[in-house]
Amino acid sequence: MSDRSRFERLERHATPGPRNSLRHWPDAKSPPRVALNYVVVWLIRISPSLRLKNWLLARLGADVGEGVSWGLEATPDVFWPERITLGDDAIVGYDATLLCHEFLQEEYRLGDVVVGDRAMIGAGAIVLPGVEIGDDAQVAANSLVVENVPAGETVAGVPAEPLERE
Repeated sequence: MSDRSRFERLERHATPGPRNSLRHWPDAKSPPRVALNYVVVWLIRISPSLRLKNWLLARLGADVGEGVSWGLEATPDVFWPERITLGDDAIVGYDATLLCHEFLQEEYRLGDVVVGDRAMIGAGAIVLPGVEIGDDAQVAANSLVVENVPAGETVAGVPAEPLERE
């Protein structure tokens, strides 16, 4: 896991003009590619087959380890799925979202999302661009992950913070 913070790992791209950066998305990514990604992501979200999900994720350019379990309705980044790495036996729970981009007012940001071996992301969790989740780490359901999660750590909440062990 990188020692740099999420913000240090993000690529920043300024956008021209008075409008927000989302208005310029066709300049950032090919519209036909995003349309294709969208259709494949839709199939990934609804398919009950883990083998098919992993195969489709890999076709989108994601680095998918052995034994990855991608839950129903879970969503990889539609614009930049190729920036996702999923370690062996990682679990991405129902309706979780892995984002590799942020469209802001005057810029958009890109960052890789890395999920370590045997890491678990709970249902409904959102992982922001540039976040690394370490091996054997756990993200609780409905958490917003804005910082790296060290190996073996369990985080929960909005924003996700380490749970104290008693």
